[in-house]
Amino acid sequence: MLSFDDDIATAAPVPRPAQPQPAAQPAAPAASGRVNVVDKRVINGTTDVNQLVPFKHKWAWEKYLAQCANHWMPQEVNMQRDIELWKSPNGMSEDEKRLVKRNLGFFVTADSLAANNIVLGTYRHITSPECRQFLLRQAFDEAIHTHAYQYIVESLGLDEGEVFNAYHEVASIRNKDEFLIPFIDVLTDPNFKTGTLETDQQLLKSLIVFACIMEGMFFYVGFVQILALGRQNKMTGAAEQYQYILRDESMHCNFGIDLINTIKMENPQLWTDSFKAEIVELFKHAVELEYAYAEDTMPRGVLGLNAAQFKEYLRFIANRRLQQIGLDTLYPGVTNPFPWMSEMIDLKKEKNFFETRVTEYQTGGALNWD
Repeated sequence: MLSFDDDIATAAPVPRPAQPQPAAQPAAPAASGRVNVVDKRVINGTTDVNQLVPFKHKWAWEKYLAQCANHWMPQEVNMQRDIELWKSPNGMSEDEKRLVKRNLGFFVTADSLAANNIVLGTYRHITSPECRQFLLRQAFDEAIHTHAYQYIVESLGLDEGEVFNAYHEVASIRNKDEFLIPFIDVLTDPNFKTGTLETDQQLLKSLIVFACIMEGMFFYVGFVQILALGRQNKMTGAAEQYQYILRDESMHCNFGIDLINTIKMENPQLWTDSFKAEIVELFKHAVELEYAYAEDTMPRGVLGLNAAQFKEYLRFIANRRLQQIGLDTLYPGVTNPFPWMSEMIDLKKEKNFFETRVTEYQTGGALNWD
């Protein structure tokens, strides 16, 4: 199982770039002849993307299978206790309610951005069928996550306009989204094509921002806050859903890091000193943005948490992500102030998810097709 201190234990090792080689140019698959596994590439591949096997990037297929085994749906989680607590005059403090609404305000848009980035951008530039298979599952996960936030908002009777429009109205949320959107827009531009040093580096940069910063950093303040509520027996339904989302996002981050490292290995000419320096600066900016978000969501401290703890936490995460893609750490000596998060990722330490279901799936023979 995953642990927070090593949440890519199953990831491929960071490859050491070989001697620079010319970038492979995209080309149409041959009219006849079977796919040769050695010719398959993550980007700029020339083999038929419709032929899943033979596998070359088997790690992607294994992650796809693992993610399918984690399937869940929001309405399987009972929200009754959350509703009663939220409506009780003495159930939650105003600071706790602010924290919940700020989190929902960021997450409802973030997972929609993630889905759009996959479906409209990343997927069409990846030429490994195994990696595409995981991306299809990941896009479905993002839909489930957006559904979960909507389910929480609806259950609690929150102002939907306030929550879903927070990315326009709340500066700390808007600033994070404005940081992300240019990197999404690059890949979703219909005129963008890989195959040159410049465009391949743009793709790689966007993948790093998406996997390591968006999914690997920008989500984690919110995860800690909502799961801390759950640890105090508050908002337990919402916390349960966030726990499943954390598990999913950990898998997404793992996949993204493997994807990045495989592209580096197959295209070592992309990993220049100037490119690495640019990535480091993006991480520095991201830490500042997420810390500002932490301060905004909990200006006075709540749940035994305070913004200063999150400064340490975000630097710890940034170091982890930098190391995972083969870069030096930025913040020496930092540690993880929330070691209990490792238990949140490993659901089996908490309970058997399938024992908590409140609805049943219908089998094919029981469905009414009229």
